[in-house]
Parts: sequence; structure tokens; C-alpha cells
Amino acid sequence: MDTNTIQPTTTKIRIRAIDVMRGLTLFLMLFVNDLFTSGAPAWMAHTKGDFDGMGLADWVFPGFLFMVGISVPYAVLARRKKGDSDFKIFQHIVLRTLSLLLIGVLVLNGGRVNAELTGIPGLLWSGLMYGCVFLIWNLYPTDSPYKSVFTGLRLLGVVGLAYLVYIFKAGNAENPEWLEIGWWGILGLIGWGYFAAATVYLIARDRLLIVGLFCILFVVINILSMKGMMPHIPYVGRIFGVILGGNVPSIVVAGLFTGMLIRAFSAEPKRLLSYLVIIGVGCLVAGFVLRNWFIISKIYGTPSWALICNGISVLLLVVVYYLIDVKQYQKGIYVFEQAGKNSLTTYLAPDLIYFACWGFAIPLFFYKQADYMALNIIGSLVWSFVMLWFAILLKKIGIALKL
Repeated sequence: MDTNTIQPTTTKIRIRAIDVMRGLTLFLMLFVNDLFTSGAPAWMAHTKGDFDGMGLADWVFPGFLFMVGISVPYAVLARRKKGDSDFKIFQHIVLRTLSLLLIGVLVLNGGRVNAELTGIPGLLWSGLMYGCVFLIWNLYPTDSPYKSVFTGLRLLGVVGLAYLVYIFKAGNAENPEWLEIGWWGILGLIGWGYFAAATVYLIARDRLLIVGLFCILFVVINILSMKGMMPHIPYVGRIFGVILGGNVPSIVVAGLFTGMLIRAFSAEPKRLLSYLVIIGVGCLVAGFVLRNWFIISKIYGTPSWALICNGISVLLLVVVYYLIDVKQYQKGIYVFEQAGKNSLTTYLAPDLIYFACWGFAIPLFFYKQADYMALNIIGSLVWSFVMLWFAILLKKIGIALKL
């Protein structure tokens, strides 16, 4: 086999580990977001920016970004099988990216609402915003006799979202402020990473060598950016700063490279596992080598942190793949697999419960106790697990986001 160009296996093999691994990272994202860090071990929380090291919370998000990259070749190839041209696929990539950027910025600004200037409380603004997001991007049935109703719901969501954006005010009466891009929010970072990986795949198609070179390129860009050696272009840098910084793309494109390997060697599990172990160990070694010049820091987005996270993601994927797809272990994976197939809903839906509990002073989160570590941790674990089932329930009643 020419390793520069992937020749897909003729047998269609579904790798369940991909969905399960994505579901596991979502579960951990919900857990670390809910965890009351004052009552939890330091290794579970985010480390401070200047600290050379990382905790569980510092890996979880890059772990999900890595899984975003793994899914890219499967998503693009599915569209090609439908007959979509590369131009049409790129249009979809841009539209999906813009959707993630928009939602990311809106979620980011939800905590900045000045209730007096906006005219409604911040929790209500955020709750209505989430409702509009679900109305617009819900996956409605395509063969339903109620298509006109669904169109009306989407239109209602668009009008509602436009109104919420229009009335939004932050700051104070003397210095009112509108929406700000900031760091784009979690979903915005996912959007930029997805855009980078999907565009790279369209350019490289199935040429593994080209994607590998892009992986290296983004690591180099990340290094140059950290050293202040990248050119500063004011407006372009503000909009495309995530890509020009190299950090997020280096993680997602590494996932893309891994996804292409999985697709190519899914019929040869032993060979695939050996390649993945080599890549995972290689990333860890490279990350610790770069630690001589860059601390391990999520806050600063250092290349050492990104490479170590990639190494952890690959090696964890090796374990999940070996158990589920090689040894055919099935017990208890359903909830994680379904969450992995419905990731955006799984991530956003719990916030609606937060808003309701905070707004109506419902003491649901009684377990967040600094003096009772076990209660604090177990409570957040149970919450996260229940939220996976909540997303599954929403999907069963026809509520599931699809960009």
C-alpha cells in the first residue's frame, strides 16, 4: 500500500470506538464544567496559566477537538458518496463553521448581559437564546407532513435570535457595550478547528503525507506564535487568530491524520494499533522535548501542551478501540455511543437546566460542597451521566441539533 495515499478498505467497517470515545470526552467535559473545584482534588481542575503542568480539565477539551478531527474524513466522504462536489462540500464546511462561531460567541456573551440596559435578566436572555438555537438548528424530519410548521419554527428562531442580538447590551450606562468576539467560546474554537481540518482534508484528499505535513506546519506556527515571530495583521489577526496561532488546528488536524489512519487500516487492527501506539508515544515525547522551551499550559496554548494532549488522546483511543472493536466489549457503552452521535445537543442541553435552577432558585446542586469532597465529585459524576441520558431522551422526542 502506498502510505502517501490512503486506499480505503473495500469492506465497510464501522469503528464504534470513535463514537464511544467522543461520548466519553463529552461526559468528562460536562463533569469538569460542573465540578465545584474548591471541593475537588487539584489534578481534576484547570491549572493556572503560569503553572507548568496540566490537570484532567486541561486535557478534556483538546480530547474533544481531537475527536472532531477524526470524524472529518468520514463526514466528507459521506457527502461525496451523495454526489456533492468539493465546492459544495466546502460551502457546507463554511456554513457549519459560521454556525459554530455564531453560537459560540452568543454563549460566550451570555454572561455579560446588563439586565437593566438589555431590558431582561441575563438568565432569561441566555435561555431564550438557547431556545432559538434549538429552533433553528434542530434536525426536523424530512418526510413529515408538517414541513411548513418546521419551517415556521426555524423562522421564529431566526427572528427571535435577531431580536435578542439587537437588544443585547453589556457594560454600563456610561459605557454600553455590544457583543464581543473575545476568544470565540468553546464552540467557536471547535468551529475554527473544524474549518482548518476539513479544509486540509479537501486539499489533501486521501494523501496521508500531505496531512502529516500540515500537522507539522501547525505545530511550527504554534511555536512561532508563542515566540512572537508571526506577523501581526490587526483585523485579519483578530478574526483568524485561532488558525494563525496554530494551537487549536494542530490538535484537530492531528485528529484528522488519526482518522485517516483508522479508515485505511480498520481491516487490520493489529497494524492499526501499532501505528497508533507509535504516534501516541511520539506525540508525548515531542511534547516533553518542547517543554524545555515552552511550559505545559492550556491557558497559553503552548505546543508542548497540545502535543501531550494529542498523545494522551491517541493512547486512550487505543485502549477504547482495543476493548470495543477488537475484543468486542459492549457492556455499558450505549449511553456514551449515543452521546457521541449527538454531541452538540449533549453539550448544550444541560445549560437549560442550569438556567432554570439558577433563575428559580431550585437547590438541585446541593452536592457542590467544599467541605465534602466525595459528595462534590460523586454529585458531578451523577449529573454528567444523567445529562447524557437527558440528551438521548431529547433525541427520542425529536429534539437534536444538527449543523
